[in-house]
Amino acid sequence: MASRPPPTRASSIRTQKTKQLSSGARRVVAKRSGSGWGRWALGGWLLLVLWLSVEYARLPDVSLLLTQHPRTTALMAQRAEEAREAGKKPRVRQAWVPLDAVSPYVVDAVLSSEDARFYRHEGVDWVEVENALEQSVREARLGRGASTLTQQLAKNLYLSTDRSLLRKAKELLLARRLETHLSKQHILTLYMNVVEWGDGVYGIEAAAREHFGTSARALSVAQSAMLAGMLPAPRRWLPAQKPETLRTRASVIIARLEREGRISATQAREAQAELSRFFGVTPAPGSVAEAITRLRAGS
Repeated sequence: MASRPPPTRASSIRTQKTKQLSSGARRVVAKRSGSGWGRWALGGWLLLVLWLSVEYARLPDVSLLLTQHPRTTALMAQRAEEAREAGKKPRVRQAWVPLDAVSPYVVDAVLSSEDARFYRHEGVDWVEVENALEQSVREARLGRGASTLTQQLAKNLYLSTDRSLLRKAKELLLARRLETHLSKQHILTLYMNVVEWGDGVYGIEAAAREHFGTSARALSVAQSAMLAGMLPAPRRWLPAQKPETLRTRASVIIARLEREGRISATQAREAQAELSRFFGVTPAPGSVAEAITRLRAGS
């Protein structure tokens, strides 16, 4: 008996229905999957907002600085711990002084070197941030930093030297708090008294006595420029070791002070001469101009 031909039409219809069902199932799965990712994203965003709110609430109360000097700082605690881990006794040299007991040359040198727009920003210098980002893109590498004195103060007082994004976010929030609660002069006074100026050396009075055997009030233009020049690397660029980088930076700062009208041409020449005597060198013609060019280029 001959077999009957297969029901091709019915089979075709079943195949089409199967394909339609499969396609529909895929759409349902995709829809459910998309909804799932959306819920995860929303949940993650809500957790981030909650976490940031908690972290903001946990930030220290900077208004306490209105009535009392900090007895210690986060940076001092970090350096003490590092010393103990290295088997050394922590060293702390610090003496608080009011701003009117500090040479105006060193105040001008620090502002010129570290935060020229100090009196024109509210804790974060977005102009400098933009310039730093543009330089990084242009040179395809991380360029100079863009931290203001207020940000540096926030880091020294409350945070640490690590480079995490969390620490930077806290630094920005704290800088804004400092600018909200304290005057510019108060912020500058705090900065000059807590910033690191060598191993275990904190504040301008201790720095002046440690490195030059004088008071903060008696610092010369050249000495002020050297102390300002130390700040990016205060435990490596020590005047006693006479690093070339420090000499170059100090020379640039002196030239900048003259250009900004903070010192006269005569004072600038005398300061450059004192700087050369301190380092035991004779500056080559044009070296200052070349140093300024390098500094502007971010080198």
